[in-house]
Amino acid sequence: MGKLTTHILDTASGKPGANIQIQLYFLNDDSWEMVLETVSNDDGRCDSPLLEGDALKVGKYELVFHAGDYFENQGIDLPETKFLDEVVLRFGIPDANEHYHVPLLVSPYSYSTYRGS
Repeated sequence: MGKLTTHILDTASGKPGANIQIQLYFLNDDSWEMVLETVSNDDGRCDSPLLEGDALKVGKYELVFHAGDYFENQGIDLPETKFLDEVVLRFGIPDANEHYHVPLLVSPYSYSTYRGS
């Protein structure tokens, strides 16, 4: 059974990205539909998979991480116009029977991702 998971690491502090708002969208025809909205836990993860089983479909997805709000809440002195605010990751799911883990490594001025296991 396939599933989609994520986690967030604050690379500036070396700690999990806790309490970060996350939104998941699915490209349905030509418009992005919000599938869910959640918040990362103290370990920078979600308490359950974002999608699993029949809810995970082949197609294009978008994860939106509200990193700017997170860093502001951490007391980081940021300019009014943040360099990174909402980090948007678009990716495809070619096989709905596999596990797709999409982590975010983020600081106020950079981010990276990869397909984890």
